[in-house]
Amino acid sequence: MASLLPRATKRLRVSTSSSFVCTDCRRRAFASSIRHTQQQPIPSQHVSQGEKTTHFGFATVAEEEKASKVRSVFSSVASNYDTMNDLMSLGIHRLWKDHFVRSLNPGVRTSTTGPPEGQTILDIAGGTGDIAFRMLDHATTINRDSLTKVIVSDINPEMLGEGKKRFSTSPYMHAGRVSFLEANAEDLSAVPSASVDLYTVAFGIRNFTHKDKALAEAFRVLKPGGVFACLEFCPRLSNSLMNGFYKRWSFGAIPLIGQVVAGDRDSYQYLVESIERFPSQTEFAGMIKDAGFLVPGERNDSGELEGGWEDLSLGIAAIHKGVKPAQRA
Repeated sequence: MASLLPRATKRLRVSTSSSFVCTDCRRRAFASSIRHTQQQPIPSQHVSQGEKTTHFGFATVAEEEKASKVRSVFSSVASNYDTMNDLMSLGIHRLWKDHFVRSLNPGVRTSTTGPPEGQTILDIAGGTGDIAFRMLDHATTINRDSLTKVIVSDINPEMLGEGKKRFSTSPYMHAGRVSFLEANAEDLSAVPSASVDLYTVAFGIRNFTHKDKALAEAFRVLKPGGVFACLEFCPRLSNSLMNGFYKRWSFGAIPLIGQVVAGDRDSYQYLVESIERFPSQTEFAGMIKDAGFLVPGERNDSGELEGGWEDLSLGIAAIHKGVKPAQRA
């Protein structure tokens, strides 16, 4: 990784009268070099005048085209999805997912007085079943819950195919505790209102065209008191120096490794760019609150929500949660 770091400090000329350059000066020069490498024109892909547009990585495309383009990307990387996340997080995504699931504590401990019950979990953009498997393992082994079920939903049939293969020999599939739904997160008409206890989305929501519509659908399908939980990469780290290192790795190494490992540079380039275009933690927490969820934290003098999320690994990723308010009697 060290070979990928910019030579910003070598461009600093030091006079013979002093061999010292302050650490802060080096940091500013390093950050300036990173910003310069990321400043690039955003191409437009033949969008008609008056047509609604959105971003696809750094490109500008028609809104109606983005879903198909995203579908194409994930069709390309489906068989190497775990490898992709290993590259983008330096392998730490597995620890993040474990922590994400533990923090949600899925499943219902069996009551000795009432009838047995389980949860209904909807895992969005969860095609490969990575999160679903963790959810069911936790519910079963930690909470002794053999009734909780997970619906794995994804817009991409290839991703769902990977999930079905993963579950094909598991006891969860044979017990009917996992099912698969091909659907767009912005239109979950196949899922009844107020039918879900826990809605999860991990490393997927940044690819949605209308995140506000997806949040509205999450609010609709959740029961009162239900939880929305999102694990997603963040556009920048809290430490400016580490942010520079990470950006160099993301933009310099990941597309290249994608070319070598998967023979697909373009898809990995898009995935890196999609992180850069995702809202900041403050902005996304505000979007969740605006969708009607109860979110921890308070708004500052600028009206921005503070403290409504959990940063992971200096802010490479974050966990966001919201609770659908209970209905008043």
